[in-house]
Amino acid sequence: QVQLVESGGGLVQAGGSLRLSCVASGSIFRINAMGWYRQAPGKQRELVARITSGGSTNYADTVRGRFTISRDNAKNTVYLQMNSLKPEDTAVYYCNVDLRYSHNLYSANLFGQGTQVTVSS
Repeated sequence: QVQLVESGGGLVQAGGSLRLSCVASGSIFRINAMGWYRQAPGKQRELVARITSGGSTNYADTVRGRFTISRDNAKNTVYLQMNSLKPEDTAVYYCNVDLRYSHNLYSANLFGQGTQVTVSS
C-alpha cells in the first residue's frame, strides 16, 4: 500500500501565501508525475499543477504566475507554493501521484485525502 499525506492548508487573507506539501510512503518502486488538483464546492475537480519526474511542469491558466510546483525525489514529496491567493482559489486541494508499486510493479494513479484552503476577501 501507499499513503499520501498532505499538509499546509488553512485560512489566509486574499493576497497571502500558503505552501502545501504531500509525502508519499509505502510500497513504492518509482514515482513518475506528481501534481495537485482542487475541487471547489459545486464544481468539478480540476488540475492545478503537475510536475514530471524530470522536472517539467504545467499549470492551469488560472494559477500560472502565482503558484509554483516542485518536488524532492529523495523524499517522495511534492510541494505547491501558492502566492497572491484569491478568494476563487478556495477549494479542497488534492495531491496526485503516478507511481509503480514495488511489490508487483503495477502502475497506479492515486489521490490524497485532501487539504482545505480558504482565502478570505
